[in-house]
Formats: sequence, structure tokens, C-alpha cells
Amino acid sequence: MKFMVMHKMNEALEKGVRDPEVMAGVGQLIGEAIENKVFLSGAGLKPTATRTQVVYRGGERAITDGPFAEAKELVGGFALMKVRDKAEALRWCDRFASVVGDVELIMGPVYEPWEVGLGEKPQSPPLRYLSVMKINPDEDRVPDPAEFAKMGALIEEMTTAGVLLSTGGLASTKKGARIRFEGGKHRIIDGPFAESKELIAGFSIVELPSKAAAIDWGVRFGRVAKVSEVEVREMPEW
Repeated sequence: MKFMVMHKMNEALEKGVRDPEVMAGVGQLIGEAIENKVFLSGAGLKPTATRTQVVYRGGERAITDGPFAEAKELVGGFALMKVRDKAEALRWCDRFASVVGDVELIMGPVYEPWEVGLGEKPQSPPLRYLSVMKINPDEDRVPDPAEFAKMGALIEEMTTAGVLLSTGGLASTKKGARIRFEGGKHRIIDGPFAESKELIAGFSIVELPSKAAAIDWGVRFGRVAKVSEVEVREMPEW
């Protein structure tokens, strides 16, 4: 089973503070997950000042740039893209909206390896942007066959163009869980749950045998990353 494990923004991450101890711990945990063939993909997002809310209604696009003091978010799907610039990322968002219709996205750049001390920055490097699709808390959306076909064609086009690095939809929050950390302890909140006012600070895609195993991994990540909340969501094989 595949799961998206998301940690939420906090004050330090919003300020762009990168704690060396935390980075080392997260790197060790992910390295272990890679070695065990559990970790499939992941990235850390830059502060909300670098992000953009993109809303499509009736064929029209409205853009609001961050920072966001509060932008309620419940993730229904995501796409990690490699592009030349923000304008190209927005064009692919337009293409996505042409398939699904009215939709709200939060899009922003992720940290590159050289920005966290891993390797040297190449000349004229591409950028990676994460686009997250928001859903209504009461929505349990499964694309119909026609939308599946159109989305499959778009994914193939983006993959062939070298743009799409990772993508997927998320199952209903009924199958998810949130992990809250406070005072050295944690508690598990099983879904369904409503919107979260905190935006995503980063994500990992992991392949594990059960929701319980994904929650255990999320607990480990949350403790190492020193965050207040982690969300675990199943990625269905539609």
C-alpha cells in the first residue's frame, strides 16, 4: 500500500530555518527507508511566501501569491513537476484544470538538494514545483472513466516531456490519520477530518503493508523533524 505522509508548517519552517540536527535526523530516516525500499518520493516545500494559490472557476483563473497567514487545506492529490520557471508550472496547472474543471490548487517550489547542503548547484538548473489539489471535507471524489482517460493522456504527455516527477490522488480522509505532537507525546486522530489551517511543509511517499505501519513511520518522522502535526493519507490504486 502507498501512503502520502505530510508534515505541516511551523514557525521555524515558515521563516526558512533549517536546523542541522533535524536535517541530519531526517536524512538518516529517509536513507534507512530507501535502503529498506520503503521510500518512493518526497520533498520539502519552501515557506508560504514563495507559494501561489491558483483557483479555477468557470474557465477563469485567479492567482493569489503568499505568504498565507492561514489557508485552509485538505489535500486530494498532488503533482511534483520539474520546470524552467513558475510560468511554465502555471501553464501545466492550466492544463490540469482543463481536465478536472473547477479546482483550487496551492503551488510552490521545493528545496533542491544543493539548497540543503547536498552537492553543488548546477548551471541553469531546472526548478521543482509541487502543486497540491484541495478538496472539500465532505468530498469522496473518484474520477469518472472519461476524466481518467483525459488525465492519463496528460500524465503521459508530462512524463514524456520530462516535467512530471511524481503524482497521485489521495483516498478519502475516512481512511487517513493525523498525528499531533505536544510535550514529548503524540496522539492519533483517525479520519474523517476537516480542513487543516496549516499548509504542508513537506511530504514523503512510502510503500508499507498497512495504515498502522504508515502511522508508525509518520510518528518517527514527526519526532525527528520536530513538527507539531503529521498527516497520513492512503494513495488508492484507481
